[in-house]
Amino acid sequence: MPEYRVFRLKDQLRQQFRWAPHLSGVTAVKPKDYDEWFTIAADSPYAAWHSLRGTDRELGLGDLLCIDGGDVRILKYIGFETAQWVLPEPKHAHVPPAEAAPVQPAATL
Repeated sequence: MPEYRVFRLKDQLRQQFRWAPHLSGVTAVKPKDYDEWFTIAADSPYAAWHSLRGTDRELGLGDLLCIDGGDVRILKYIGFETAQWVLPEPKHAHVPPAEAAPVQPAATL
């Protein structure tokens, strides 16, 4: 039975997620918007959702279920859909451009 890691959407973003229009396709999610909450063993994301209903750990809209193979599912009004972590590009130290070689004037004939 797979073990899912549950990530909870931060409270300040929950209302924004609730009112956002539904878009089809893969949902891009940012790690900074989530807190890792707990793990649960279940046969499927829906089995995990069902076993948590009515408990203090009930899944809410925008919460994620992740399995170690890299599969990420986000809970939306219509059920679970595929999501993908979006990692920010690392900031590089500013490197000035290499100095251009001096331009030689064209030879005249």
